[in-house]
Amino acid sequence: MTTSALMGSPLWYASRAGGTLALVLLTATVVVGAASGGRAAPRAVGRFEIGLLHRNLSLLTLVFLVLHVVTAVLDPFVHLGWAVTVLPWAASYRPLWLGLGTVAFDLLLAVLLTSAVRLRIGVRRWRAVHLLAYAAWPFALFHGVATGSDTRLPLQLWLYAGCLASVVGAVWWRLAKAGPGRAAGRLIAAVGAGAVPVVLTAFLAAGPLQPGWAHRAAATATALHLGRGR
Repeated sequence: MTTSALMGSPLWYASRAGGTLALVLLTATVVVGAASGGRAAPRAVGRFEIGLLHRNLSLLTLVFLVLHVVTAVLDPFVHLGWAVTVLPWAASYRPLWLGLGTVAFDLLLAVLLTSAVRLRIGVRRWRAVHLLAYAAWPFALFHGVATGSDTRLPLQLWLYAGCLASVVGAVWWRLAKAGPGRAAGRLIAAVGAGAVPVVLTAFLAAGPLQPGWAHRAAATATALHLGRGR
């Protein structure tokens, strides 16, 4: 199948649209959760309304994420297979970068499943698993940047930049409003949030924005499969 045929595939458009919307909604979910938790919660809005918004954003994220996954598997260009939806780095097409998306999907599934049995496992355990949503976000971001054939488009780059600025700003806001204590954890969170833009910018400059990125990403697949065969 040629590149022009791929670009005209309805499944390709649906997969990219679903993935982009899922990333935007996941970003909004993380921002609402980070900026409204603890002492950072705004007083003008009730916690019930914030919680309802957070939950609805999470559900919408999963809806578009499922759309993204299903249409990507059904697209005949990459021949993914259903196993890659839950098994990271099992794909023959760009396994490293697709694996990041699978990890993000698995983390969000863990959050969804534990939320369904929240009363049984206890609030403390549920909150520990719920924090995985923060880890899912950078995996999803790098997955989209590395696998998206439209990453080099200015509009897509601005979208990634907006998602990045929103999450980093929300995390720093939460840390600034946090009370005393756990200084080491807060420092690690602040440094980690600040490191993501630096790493992403360096990765973009050395990878997806450079000519021949598609061939280098495919070469990564060959190397991973050779490593498995040893």
